[in-house]
This record gives sequence, C-alpha cells and structure tokens, in this order.
Amino acid sequence: MASGELVKSHVDVDDLPYGSALTSSGRVSAAHEFGTANPTHLPFATQDLVALDDALAEATRATQIRFNVYVGDLGDDVVAGANDVFPGTPDAIRSILIAVDPNNKAIEIRTGRRVSDRATDRVAQLGITAAVGPFRDGNLIDGLVSSIRVMAAAIVSP
Repeated sequence: MASGELVKSHVDVDDLPYGSALTSSGRVSAAHEFGTANPTHLPFATQDLVALDDALAEATRATQIRFNVYVGDLGDDVVAGANDVFPGTPDAIRSILIAVDPNNKAIEIRTGRRVSDRATDRVAQLGITAAVGPFRDGNLIDGLVSSIRVMAAAIVSP
C-alpha cells in the first residue's frame, strides 16, 4: 500500500488489440466481432459486471477520484506486479487501483500522487479488509464491490 508518483498514463495506442481504442478520457474501449465471444467461457456473469461497473461509477462520482480494477496475474512478486500495472491504468496520477491476483490470493491497492492525501493508507487498508471476507468465500466481484464502496465512503466522510 504505497502512493504512486506518476504523472501520466502509459497506454500505447499501438499496443492495443484489434477493435480497441483509447478514448479522450483515457479509458480503453474495446469491441469484438459479433459471435466471437462464447458466454460460457467469460470469466464473469453480466450481472456481476454491471454491479462492478455501478460501484466504480458511484465511487468515482462521489469522490472525484477514478477507481480502476485489475484482476489477473501479478507475477511471483505481487507488489512489483501491482507497481508495474499501475502506470498503465487510466489517469493513474488521480486514481486508485485495486489489483487482485486470484492465483496468488493477493490484493494490492495503489493510489496516484494527486489523490494520496485523500486516499490514504488507512483508506486502502479499509478496502482490503472489506474485500477479504467475500474473497475467502469465493466471491471475487462481491469483494471488489465491497472494497470500492468502503473506500469511497471513507474518502467522502470526514
């Protein structure tokens, strides 16, 4: 749980997959050809993605801090992995990253330099604590949603 010291997102448009674009807000928008995605092999159900998207949008609106989520392999050293992922997230200097490596059962939270006075280590610890219970029960999305909501409430509250 450390604060980032980044000034710019490092998303290279040339490295984006086919059908992806970098929006003016820094978000990566992606599309796929009709019929190529197999819903039985998608990692999350639609209602889970909607719940996560709602939590991200509500937290961002309430705090004016962008919340980003990364779920995937962070490598053998999850701290270094989260540090490597964070610069590539949209608006990293003004955002919070919740990075989860399900295989290593690890969660890391990073905050951008311009929001570290509000998104403190205490807020990050609250987010981790909120996620641990649902993660332990095998509910990844519930843990992420809980973490986002608890951190947003802690940032907004005095």
